[in-house]
Amino acid sequence: MSQQTLMELIKEDQPLFYPVIPFDAQKDKLIQLDFTEANRQLTGDILDDTALFCEYIDAQLLRYQARYGIGGYAEHRTIYSRSRLFDGQPGEEPRRIHLGIDIWGKAGTPVAAPLDGIVHSFARNDLPGDYGATIILRHSLNDIFFHTLYGHLSALSVSHLREGDSISKGTTFAWFGAPAENGQWPPHLHFQVIKDMQGYKGDYPGVCKYAEKEKYLQNCPDPDGILQLNRFAKQYL
Repeated sequence: MSQQTLMELIKEDQPLFYPVIPFDAQKDKLIQLDFTEANRQLTGDILDDTALFCEYIDAQLLRYQARYGIGGYAEHRTIYSRSRLFDGQPGEEPRRIHLGIDIWGKAGTPVAAPLDGIVHSFARNDLPGDYGATIILRHSLNDIFFHTLYGHLSALSVSHLREGDSISKGTTFAWFGAPAENGQWPPHLHFQVIKDMQGYKGDYPGVCKYAEKEKYLQNCPDPDGILQLNRFAKQYL
């Protein structure tokens, strides 16, 4: 299956997808957040302190009266220096290329299935900097299978699941987690599209090395094809 084939199917079905998060384009504001080295406001001191990082995100949303911040697909991010999880072995190239889209908002924000699916797997990835509670759904469009990954969720989100459970389109099945349960990040949803899970369960890399960028982006096409939110995002920073 080529990326083009999957993306064409997703584009054809865009009017049918249910919103993953509550968002009313008529009244809600969405801002684009930059986590590359171009963002000089985001200092090492902020990144090293989860409380300060939360305050930074909250301040950006408040400043622009935005309900959410969004961004990150294929972005080369400096923020991953906050966790050794992304650094690998000594002398190895660190992972810094983001493979999903992040939606930053309030803990407890509901997450809904954009189309019918089944629970492929779920886990508590609780190392500092990891996904925290994570759910992966398996979907089919015209008999082509792919997956959506939801990271940084609340512990409640995975407390009631079993692999193989059916999740109907539009069903709220998860919620944004607080830092204590989402890998020590400001509350947000990491949303990623994955064609081939490559044997992973309850987890899949959401960040890759620059040297492996093309390989991973081929397997993880732009999730905004499903979210359809970037068109509403305002860039202030």
